[in-house]
Amino acid sequence: MDAVVVYESMYGNSERVARAVARGLADGVRVTVLDVDDPAAAPGALPGADLLVAGGPTHAFGMTRPATRADAVQRATGEVSRRTRGLREWVEAVPRSADAGLVATFDTRVTKVKPLPGSAARGAAKVLRRAGYRMLTPPASFYVGDVEGPLDEGELDRAESWGRSLAAALAPAGSAPRV
Repeated sequence: MDAVVVYESMYGNSERVARAVARGLADGVRVTVLDVDDPAAAPGALPGADLLVAGGPTHAFGMTRPATRADAVQRATGEVSRRTRGLREWVEAVPRSADAGLVATFDTRVTKVKPLPGSAARGAAKVLRRAGYRMLTPPASFYVGDVEGPLDEGELDRAESWGRSLAAALAPAGSAPRV
C-alpha cells in the first residue's frame, strides 16, 4: 500500500504534523511526504497511491488564501514561509475523477479558538469530495498554543496515532482504486 501526504505549512507546525502522520502511516504503508509548493506535489504529477492525505493551517475559518498568508508573514515574529501557493490552490487544482480514490484531511488550529466554526481540513475535504475522492475518515484537527505555535503537548503523538489509524482503516479498503 502507498500513501502521499501533501501539506502546507507557514510556521512549520503543519509540516511537523504531516511528518508525524507519515510516521504513523509508515507501519505497513509506503509514504511520500510533499509540500504543496514542491513540483512533485503538482496534482497531475502525484505518484499513484492508495491514500492521499492533505493538510495545512486554518486561517480565518478555512484554508489559507493569499491575503491570510500575507498577513501571517506581516505578523510573524519568527521564521515563516513566504509561500505563494497554499492548500486551497492545491486542492482546487486536483483533477476531477469519478474514481479518484481515498483521502483524509487534517489541519492545525489555535487552541484558544477550538469552538469556533471553520476548518482547513473540512474545507479541503469538501473540495476533494467534489473532485471524486472518498473520505477514509473524518477530518482531523491538531492544536497549536498560538498563531505561530508551538504545537500543544501531545499533538505530535496524537498525529502519529491518527496516521496509524489511517493505515489500519486503509487495509480493509485495499481494493479501492489508486489515486
